[in-house]
Amino acid sequence: MLALILHEKGGQPVLEELPSPIPDPGEKLITLRAAALNHRDVWIQKGLYAGLTYPVIPGSDGAGYCEDQPVIINPGLNWGGDPRFQGPDFNIIGMPRPGTFAQQITVPAEQVYPMPMHLSFEAAAALPLAGVTAFRSVFTKGNLAEGERVLVTGIGGGVALWAMQFALAAGAEVWVNSSSDAKLELAKTKGAYNGYNYKASDWLESAGKAGGFDLIVDGAGGPAVSGLIKLLNKGGRFVSYGGTAGPIEKILPQLIFWKQLQIIGSTMGSPDDFKKMLDFVNQHKIQPVLDQMFPLDAGEEAYRLMASGEQFGKIILQIPL
Repeated sequence: MLALILHEKGGQPVLEELPSPIPDPGEKLITLRAAALNHRDVWIQKGLYAGLTYPVIPGSDGAGYCEDQPVIINPGLNWGGDPRFQGPDFNIIGMPRPGTFAQQITVPAEQVYPMPMHLSFEAAAALPLAGVTAFRSVFTKGNLAEGERVLVTGIGGGVALWAMQFALAAGAEVWVNSSSDAKLELAKTKGAYNGYNYKASDWLESAGKAGGFDLIVDGAGGPAVSGLIKLLNKGGRFVSYGGTAGPIEKILPQLIFWKQLQIIGSTMGSPDDFKKMLDFVNQHKIQPVLDQMFPLDAGEEAYRLMASGEQFGKIILQIPL
């Protein structure tokens, strides 16, 4: 089979011919047709990820065939027995276990789910990691209710776009922010009520005047969080699923306790989250936002687009038979 291999920290993914994997007892063999990139893949390439081992086949998201049936893979392994948080053996396909940037992969049978039939393989591959992260953030942890006002930060990334789409499907009024006016306009074409460029010095003031938010879903963290917290309504929830902007600073505890706020962390999702996410996507016939598609042998080009942060939607690798 053909697979993209990372041989060293900072190296480019190399397309190589490898023996087809043989499933162990309790595993399934998947013939992949599409895979999607996540920022996790860029961190692994840069060597900025825990437990790195090389060489590795990267990639966490994939869709393809299992025994002639279209399937999708849940990339989160060994969640553990407590739905509130992942256990000590939790890990994600693509490091250290071989990932989805290949023609074939073996995974535990319980990780294989029927693919939503209204989706193409490329669209289905956009769903697993970002989708379950967004679903858990919005519903399991964020407890979103119909009619609430939501702010999704950093629109354009995979999790943020799924969070926006899920909240819209649930009947929420969704606002977004970005450093790109073009991405804000694109988000509005996808259903966002309005958006703010967070590079504008008065954006927090403008957002406050427009009314507060019941839920904020954030994947950046950093100094901006103290301002975001001020935008929450009484009883509001702030869900953090990422920290690319660094440490959270200067949050007044009085603001939290007087407004009865909740600050909540969320990572990936449990098997129950994954199943509920697929049911939700099927029920509402949600289509993901896709940015660009690349052939498997253009892996480095896809990586560079992901690293640039210029994409609006998921970046897909199409895998040949």
